[in-house]
Amino acid sequence: MNHLILFLVAFLCTRLLKFAYSTIWIPMRIQSHFKRQGITGPGYRPIFGNMAEIGCLFEEATSKPSPLHDGDHDILPWVAPIYHVWSNMYGKPFLYWAGPIPRLAISDPDMIREITMNTGGGSFDKTGFDPKGKILFGQGLVALLGQQWTLHRRILNHPFRMERVKAGWLPDIVSETSKMLKKWEERRAGRDEFERIFMLQEQQMQFFSLAVESLNIPGLRFLPTKNNREMWRLEKETNESIRALTRANNKNRDDSSSLLSLLMSSYKNQEDEEEMLTEDEIIGEFRTFYFTGKETSANALSWALLLLALNQEWQDKAREEVVRVIGNNKVNMIIDETLRLYPPIVMLMRKAYKDVKLGHIEVPAGTELYLALAALHHDVHVWGNDAHKFNPWRFKESRKHLAAFIPYGLGPRFCVGQTLATVEMKTVLAMIIRKYSLAVSPTYIHAPKLFISLEPQNGVQIILTRTTL
Repeated sequence: MNHLILFLVAFLCTRLLKFAYSTIWIPMRIQSHFKRQGITGPGYRPIFGNMAEIGCLFEEATSKPSPLHDGDHDILPWVAPIYHVWSNMYGKPFLYWAGPIPRLAISDPDMIREITMNTGGGSFDKTGFDPKGKILFGQGLVALLGQQWTLHRRILNHPFRMERVKAGWLPDIVSETSKMLKKWEERRAGRDEFERIFMLQEQQMQFFSLAVESLNIPGLRFLPTKNNREMWRLEKETNESIRALTRANNKNRDDSSSLLSLLMSSYKNQEDEEEMLTEDEIIGEFRTFYFTGKETSANALSWALLLLALNQEWQDKAREEVVRVIGNNKVNMIIDETLRLYPPIVMLMRKAYKDVKLGHIEVPAGTELYLALAALHHDVHVWGNDAHKFNPWRFKESRKHLAAFIPYGLGPRFCVGQTLATVEMKTVLAMIIRKYSLAVSPTYIHAPKLFISLEPQNGVQIILTRTTL
């Protein structure tokens, strides 16, 4: 018995020492390491880091609207409050803590370029995929690392080539947009199996948001709590709906240009070997693209309509270009300026997987890197004193810096659906402004909010008037 007690005491002491080493000694050592380099931050608090302060900053940011004074679109205080507040307090870059994990917040374009262009090369990569993300994305491309990511990316490059998008998907985009505009006129709506998946993922987004905001207690996601049971039900129904679509698609392969058909196709690699995804992998990718393809593009189009409604001159310029079919330069510039002012993804997370030197900063392995894209897109040192203003003319000239404007990411892990998203937004925006003149409703309250992507917290209320064209 005495030997057993001694063993248990020794075991508990060992575990306690390991816990103290990982949650107190290592974080304090890393904090001192950065401080010697002139990098400070809100300071490490054992175990929880700065999670409480982060929660308070976001809660305060979403509790008040963001007034539009003289066309000023400075969104950082509302969508990136931790970066806005702490960069002003501690300088750039600064260090903060997600529990015991150090995070270096960066908005320098040279550093962001170095990190993103070398992602996957051994020094930098995505952070490990949080299991909470499976609620929305399944095991799709955003969740994968290493060779598995390389295989999926190689296969998924094929469906999103420009020639496939224009030949296979553009007619569908035009058709669906026409139906949407008709519904606006008739105030009617309908549902099918695809819309059911959208509905299920809308519900999953709410649970995902709750899961992200809650404390990450190991093993909690496996307990049959009320929320967990509902998440499991939604995940099962979503997977079953996609599985039904894949099997129906197998029986009827007439539409070889659909996303599902393209995901189910096989492609030859550089060694002339056939590669294709398994059914479970197809389900994961389909879930990913259903969310990213709908959520980010829909929000970006909402912001574009708002900006045009606020800027009648640019609305007229774009409409003239669309009606006269004299190119799409102005529409392109409007979309780019929208994505600069209201980027769908406010920040990217990367991780240093070994000790590296980033610019003049020595970054220890295990440090996570918060790449503040919204701050970069609004940086007056990069974009000039009118950085918070809507000015599409700035995109008439060549880009100031490779990493100054990266709404779709940069480097090996840039968004694989960028081509489709761009074509989709151009087409939908052109069709809307050709048919309608836009004005902001008096009921509109400007409140940008970071939910999953950057969205208007209260929606965008636009008054539509049929044009006389």
